[in-house]
Amino acid sequence: MIVTSVTASKAPRSRAASRWTPAKVDRVLHDGDTVALGGSVLTARLTAGHTKGCTTWTMQVRDGARRLNAVIIGSPNVNPGYILVGNKNYPGIADDYVKTFAVLKSLPCDIFLGAHGAYFGLKAKYEKMKAGDANAFIDPDGYKAYVAERDDTFRKEWERQKQNPGSGAP
Repeated sequence: MIVTSVTASKAPRSRAASRWTPAKVDRVLHDGDTVALGGSVLTARLTAGHTKGCTTWTMQVRDGARRLNAVIIGSPNVNPGYILVGNKNYPGIADDYVKTFAVLKSLPCDIFLGAHGAYFGLKAKYEKMKAGDANAFIDPDGYKAYVAERDDTFRKEWERQKQNPGSGAP
């Protein structure tokens, strides 16, 4: 299950409580559900592990006569402190990461984007685009390399933790 919200409020609740009120959930999405924004349709892909509801978004983009597949990757990272073996709060975390990497590897990708610019080299691609490279963000090889590297890093950490259960990621 993926929860998305488009309505939030900054109205204070009380001085003792957070200054933010909880967001109103407009719709609960599931893997494969779509959201239309203007003329674009985004498809939610559940890529759990980093969080239980981590979402990668896909969409098709027209560039003249070309139709390109864009992937906006959520987060396939195993952050410091993540416990992959014996995690009482998230027992299926490692299995979710395995599923996530299977999903990510299955997605067709021409345009590689992500939750953080560092994932896909935003600064360098933006500079190329400013210099006139109309295809600066077309990077299927970069996407495949990034997913493979993150999967390899996850699997090494998982194996390390299998030898040392309860020892979170460094």
